[in-house]
Amino acid sequence: MTVMAALEFIDAVVRFGPATILGGASLSVAPGSFVSVVGPTGCGKSTLLNLAAGLLAPSAGTVHSQGVKVSGINRRAGYLFQGESLMPWRNARDNVAAGLQFAGMRTAESRAIAETWLDRVGLHGAGDKYPHQMSGGMRKRAQLAQMLVLDPDILLMDEPFSALDVQTRLMMENELLALWQGDGTTQRKTVLFITHDLEEAIGLSDRVVVLSKGPAAKPIADFAINLPRPRDVAEIRHTQAFQALHAEIWAVLREQVLATYRRSQAA
Repeated sequence: MTVMAALEFIDAVVRFGPATILGGASLSVAPGSFVSVVGPTGCGKSTLLNLAAGLLAPSAGTVHSQGVKVSGINRRAGYLFQGESLMPWRNARDNVAAGLQFAGMRTAESRAIAETWLDRVGLHGAGDKYPHQMSGGMRKRAQLAQMLVLDPDILLMDEPFSALDVQTRLMMENELLALWQGDGTTQRKTVLFITHDLEEAIGLSDRVVVLSKGPAAKPIADFAINLPRPRDVAEIRHTQAFQALHAEIWAVLREQVLATYRRSQAA
């Protein structure tokens, strides 16, 4: 039996004026899988996420979500942005509850559900705190709850932990994996994760996809990450299997990064 892809990009092209950002990108993401995309700066990684979210329409080619062509906002997907998405005039509880309230749920019910999600992401008792009263890690946890409270089937994550310090980042990566893996009683979410950090990509993922340098970037390599789960992303980096994967993927990625650097120096 053929399993329908959770996300499928078929020869997706994105042009902005004369510039071609993505040039015929094709990628299939299986349901319940965790796929990371890496590539040199400016190659179109975030553009790929915007296509999946329906925030951007391809200039050519198609994008499908669970077998349905994406046209307009993809309601099956949640998006965790790199930057801040919390509303500064709302406390943590009301930030998490906002999506439910916008969908018509009563305030009391939405706040109760928001409290449950704050607990699940490690923010028990922090519901009354406003964004300016929270650390970077706390704000990122609140953003994660803000996305998950709507129960999307697909999680689109654009370098969500890049602004955090190393220790907090490792903690957040492990917490994300724990939430994604769940307790085995429900279907895992599908994750498409964008990162500049190859170690992060390997530590989290089932697959790592490498995008070529731009312009007209496209996937050029796809690596299966056959490391055991559950994982501790800090500990697994010291294993020989991890180091071997890192060397193999970096050999491909390095050429694209160097070519991008040489082009920027010549400009």
